[in-house]
Amino acid sequence: MVERPWPRRTLLALPIFALLWWVVYSQLERAAAWITASLFQLDRGTHLGSAVEFFVFEAPKVLMLLTLVVFCVGIVRSFFTPQRTRTILAGKRESAGNVLAALLGVVTPFCSCSAVPLFIGFVTTGVPLGVTLSFLISAPMVNEVALVLLFGLFGWRIAAIYAGTGLLIAIVAGWTIGRLKLERFVEPWVYETHPGDNADQDQTPTWPERVRLGREAVHDIVAKVWPYVLAGIAVGAGIHGYVPENFMAAIMGKGAWWSVPLAVLIGVPMYSNAAGIIPVVQALLGKGAALGTVLAFMMSVIGLSLPETIILRKVLRPQLIAVFVGVVTVGILIVGYVFNLIM
Repeated sequence: MVERPWPRRTLLALPIFALLWWVVYSQLERAAAWITASLFQLDRGTHLGSAVEFFVFEAPKVLMLLTLVVFCVGIVRSFFTPQRTRTILAGKRESAGNVLAALLGVVTPFCSCSAVPLFIGFVTTGVPLGVTLSFLISAPMVNEVALVLLFGLFGWRIAAIYAGTGLLIAIVAGWTIGRLKLERFVEPWVYETHPGDNADQDQTPTWPERVRLGREAVHDIVAKVWPYVLAGIAVGAGIHGYVPENFMAAIMGKGAWWSVPLAVLIGVPMYSNAAGIIPVVQALLGKGAALGTVLAFMMSVIGLSLPETIILRKVLRPQLIAVFVGVVTVGILIVGYVFNLIM
């Protein structure tokens, strides 16, 4: 394939966009303080003033980070199409396959609606069941948007903890399910399906095309999730402004042994995307909630998605779904308790 030259407008627009993004981003905190105190005439020390300032600061901050992250992820994902991922994993043995599948799950395009075709494509091309489930666990749980937002809001330490624990859960859970030999609980029609030839979908895009895919990802994803992001920030602002620190420490602190399972039970039905739950996580940590409990809450929201579980029922029997959910839940609980002990 002959690489087409970069359009001149793209070469000029990218650095200008990056510079403007940084200038605006660096002034958000000062602008939020001015809007709260001068424009809205609110005392920043009151409950309402604190909540409003949190929302005014975090809303553009998270949306700007989200836009940048989704653009970069759109480019990265152009290197890892589902078809290419399936080819990489086909024929891989367990253990090494579980690790590779979990890592690929972070960067491969995935959403709840694609769970069934991905599962069928993997299983029918020889990918072991446990390896396939490592991918299906890792893809939503170790969400690249959540990873970069955590890095931008809390620094590399918490982002690394989130990524490491999520990958470990995906690897161990997939390996465990693979050891249990539960292939009989996959719906029989899945093995009778013959995947189509997707070679034409796996052509290598040029760099201008990758940039276009990044822009399209911003348009498609940010346009869909921004209401959830603002809703999450509004919840976080309420927690930040009105919830007493000692109350949150008592409910989600290290001292309450039941805080981790309670956080998981609360998180499972709260289906949300990663970008929408991060501001809530930020507010909970700021009010004294323990890191392990908050991690368990976030992972249950992202990794134990009810829509994905319902969709997977098309290809998995209830026994395997129960094992899948149970193993992932145990992994999340262990993460919560371990990090409450050591952090």
